[in-house]
Amino acid sequence: MAQADSPTLPRWDLSDLYAGLDDPSIEHDLAWCDEQAKAFAERWKGRLAEASASDLASAIIAYERIDQRMGRLGAFAQLGFAARTTDPATGRFSQGMTERLTAISSHLLFFTLELNRLDDAHLEKLLEDAELARWAPFLRDLRVWRPYQLSDEVEQVLVEKSVTGRASWNRLFDETMASLTVTLDGEERPLGDALNQLSSPDREKRRIAAGEVSRALGANQRLLVLITNTLAKDKSIEDGLRGFPRPSSSRNRANMVEDGVVDALVSAVDADYARLAHRYYSLKAGWLGLDKLQHWDRNAPLPDDEDRLIPWEDAKTIVRDAYERFDPRLGALVGRFMENDWIDVPPVPGKSSGAFAHPVTPDTHPYVLLNYHGRTRDVMTLAHELGHGAHQLLAAKQGYLQSSTPLTLAETASVFGEMLTFRALLDAEDDPARRRRMLAGKVEDMLNTVVRQIAFYQFEVKVHDERRNGELSPERLGEIWREVQTRSLGPIFEFTPDYDTYWSYVPHFVHSPFYVYAYAFGDCLVNALYGVYQSEQDKQGGTAAFQDRYVAMLEAGGTKRHADLLAPFGLDATDPGFWRKGLDVISGFIDELEAREKQDKSA
Repeated sequence: MAQADSPTLPRWDLSDLYAGLDDPSIEHDLAWCDEQAKAFAERWKGRLAEASASDLASAIIAYERIDQRMGRLGAFAQLGFAARTTDPATGRFSQGMTERLTAISSHLLFFTLELNRLDDAHLEKLLEDAELARWAPFLRDLRVWRPYQLSDEVEQVLVEKSVTGRASWNRLFDETMASLTVTLDGEERPLGDALNQLSSPDREKRRIAAGEVSRALGANQRLLVLITNTLAKDKSIEDGLRGFPRPSSSRNRANMVEDGVVDALVSAVDADYARLAHRYYSLKAGWLGLDKLQHWDRNAPLPDDEDRLIPWEDAKTIVRDAYERFDPRLGALVGRFMENDWIDVPPVPGKSSGAFAHPVTPDTHPYVLLNYHGRTRDVMTLAHELGHGAHQLLAAKQGYLQSSTPLTLAETASVFGEMLTFRALLDAEDDPARRRRMLAGKVEDMLNTVVRQIAFYQFEVKVHDERRNGELSPERLGEIWREVQTRSLGPIFEFTPDYDTYWSYVPHFVHSPFYVYAYAFGDCLVNALYGVYQSEQDKQGGTAAFQDRYVAMLEAGGTKRHADLLAPFGLDATDPGFWRKGLDVISGFIDELEAREKQDKSA
């Protein structure tokens, strides 16, 4: 698409962090962090047990100051690498930064370990002091890890070895994926172009693109399987040392959510595979005039879909207006990203695929990466990532140590932003055919967010469980992938062996094991939350009470757990019916599509 390749699409400007890779401020800040970290260790190591509440508060403030400066340095390296993964200088800089920050952080490691050794009763007494009480959420979340903490010596070794361990395997994966190419229309193109072509209205083009993805991944299976096996074993070793009951437990602790809550979510979605995905894709097969769907038909547009390209300027207006109508505060926040070159927009060779929002640090601002191809889904991605960005800006008031939200709640603002944008577009659409296409598109997005991500999670569970008994072969990984895809998407799909390699391009399996259920958690949570919003709109005629509570929830950052955040809305994630509410929204959209289908057939 000419527009997506246009050099006029904005790239982000990282000069708010540093002027470039050779900015002298980088060396200055690294030296400052190193000096401060050593002085911090000299001042506090071995002394926390006797420290007063005021002393502990002072120590945490000093720790946060150093950690935040390191966060800024690390973010600059990460963002630069994400935009140019194939540039050797950027790669060297990123790796060098990782190594130096790891070395500096080793001086600070004692702090959280010693804090966790404080007796519960003693810490509770200290927290009666208002100065220290400000840091209660940080200390609360830290102590979640207390049962899994190892000796100082072992923790030190794990930190120092991480640079040549998990971090290096992650880098190898990123550089490998960024270097993969496909051949489309006789031209060599990045892998992302073939993935994008899987949404082409031309079935033959989709088939060719799917074959190219399979070929590119297949040619690299040996390496990608080795990376997966190695990282799964690495995780198994550390989990065993720490005493986590199962592979997903460390992620659940990081998300500040109980294993049982995640189990309830997974069970609810799994039980609804037939009511949701199986039912929808059977409808879609009929619309496409097919008895069976191939994997490259999953993201096919509907017949007569205009597939109009949405210029970047229009996308910005659509998204900003949707946020503005809901609440002017949020409209202003997303506008800042558009006005200040905080978004890296075009899909270009060597750039990380997908999209993300990076919070950076509270004393700077977040950045958003996109690969904008001009489709409706890309507009929704913009709405999603700017939801993250607005959330990160609102939570910045909590400071570096307490602004980050667990992944389960981090998806709330992003998915809510998508819903606002979708509802705005849907409400403005009067044409029944276009409305059906929009509904179908939203259902597909929701199935991708809920059903597909839970299937990903089930894939990970099986892989990590089986890895305990030895390495998994490429064939076995492909079998597990096909099993979970068949179960989740239904019998209307005819999965062929060339699909067996597709698990290997999912970056979350490498970077963030068991991350993926957070998307489903966030989607179901937002569906329930949006239901409360609609109900209040209907009953109260549109007061700002909901918006005030919503903004307050985002401003809380990481200071509150899901139970406290949802209570003002009358929602409870431990209630089995909670997940059903979220899934019912998707089912309701499919009901509407089925009803329209019956009307069309009887007309």
